[in-house]
Parts: sequence; C-alpha cells; structure tokens
Amino acid sequence: MLPTDTQTSEHDYTPYLDEIPDEVEMSIFDHLEELRMRIFYALIAVLVGVIGCFIFVRPLVQILEMPAQGVKFLQLAPGEFFFVSLKVAGYSGIVVASPFILYQVIQFVLPGLTRRERGLLGPVVLGSSILFFAGLVFAYVALIPAALKFFISYGADLVEQSWSIDKYFEFVLLLLFSTGLAFQIPVIQLILGYLNIVSSAKMLSGWRYVILAGVILGAVLTPSTDPLTQSLLAGAVLGLYFGGIGMVKLTGH
Repeated sequence: MLPTDTQTSEHDYTPYLDEIPDEVEMSIFDHLEELRMRIFYALIAVLVGVIGCFIFVRPLVQILEMPAQGVKFLQLAPGEFFFVSLKVAGYSGIVVASPFILYQVIQFVLPGLTRRERGLLGPVVLGSSILFFAGLVFAYVALIPAALKFFISYGADLVEQSWSIDKYFEFVLLLLFSTGLAFQIPVIQLILGYLNIVSSAKMLSGWRYVILAGVILGAVLTPSTDPLTQSLLAGAVLGLYFGGIGMVKLTGH
C-alpha cells in the first residue's frame, strides 16, 4: 500500500521541525567563553541602566511614594535615603536592562534549539515580558494601595503615621518584584504543556492542591501580613493559573 500525500507530508515535516538549523560544533571551552561574554554584556547593560536610573532617581522615588498619601517619611539613620536611592536605582536598572539581558540569553541558547523549540521561544519571551510588567502594574495599582490603606487605617486614631523611608521601600520593591515573578505562571504552564510534560487535563485535576498552594504563595510573597493583600495576590495567582490551563488547552495539549 502506497503512502498517501498526507502521510508523506507528515513524515517529511516532523524531522524538519526537530532539526537544528546552522548547527555548529563547539567545544566546552568555546561554550564557556561565549557564556562569559554574554554575562559580561548583560552586566554592562545592568550597570548602564542603574547609572541612568540613579540620575533620575528622585522622580522614581516620588512615583513609588504616591500610594502612601498622607504618610510622613523619616530618615532614621545617616545616609538612609542615599542607600534607598541606590536600591531603587538598582531594581529599576535591572528592569530597564531586562530586554538586553533577554537578548543575550536568547543568543546563547539559540544555536542549540531545534526549529520547533525556536517557534516557542518568541511567544515565551514576549508573553513573559508582558506578564512581568503586568505584575508590576497590578502590584502598584492594587496590592500596594490595599496594603497601605489597611496599615494606615489600623490604629490611625492611636498612632501618627511616620514611616522609615528604608522600610517602606523594602516593602514596596519586594512586593513589586514578587508579584512580577508570580505572574510568570502561565508561561511556565505553556512550556510544560508544549513539551508534553504536563497536560491541561492534569493541571486541572489538581485544582484543590493549586488553591492551597495559591493561598500559601500569596502569604509567602507578600511582605505584609494583612489578609486583604494576601487574598488579592492569591486570587491573581489562581486566576493566572486557570487562565494558563485554558491557553494550554487551546494549543491542543
């Protein structure tokens, strides 16, 4: 029995997707040298980003102080605001340099990827970037104001709201970046589904454990102990997880 056109097409197409285009043999020392070069370029980009953000750190500090309206910030130790400025510039510089860092990572791993894996690379990088910045916005717009409102209102008739500038920014920056990382859940799900490691049905079958893990994750990632902030983050994590299941299902896995 002769194979049909469909069978021939599928037979020819599958090996094509599993090929590594322009494959070049490299020794372990060549790989290490390229890795060293990529890390060096990424560190230079971070350094430039940090220096640039430090130049404009005062507007950044003012933006991050906005959710705490009506609160007086105090410098409780010599140089505290200077070190806060360095911390804000450091975090901001990493965010600014992140596209270039991603580019270096892609350039390092790209030669070893098959055509199938390369097709996944673009959507993963784009989706991860969008979700990370969406997490930052969600934390700034929803989580931080909710947490600060709770702390300001609790005992407002007994204590005056005067906060350490260092402790405030430690709280804000940690909440921003932990939320941005938590928003990567759908990307991880898509990778696991695409690689046939975990199917959408398997992800959905463990929904009870996911809800428990979401509540625990919300408690661990939020630097505050108020239930409102933890509930908001846990709800966002669960929404992202079940949304990720839907996207994995749409891809046919």
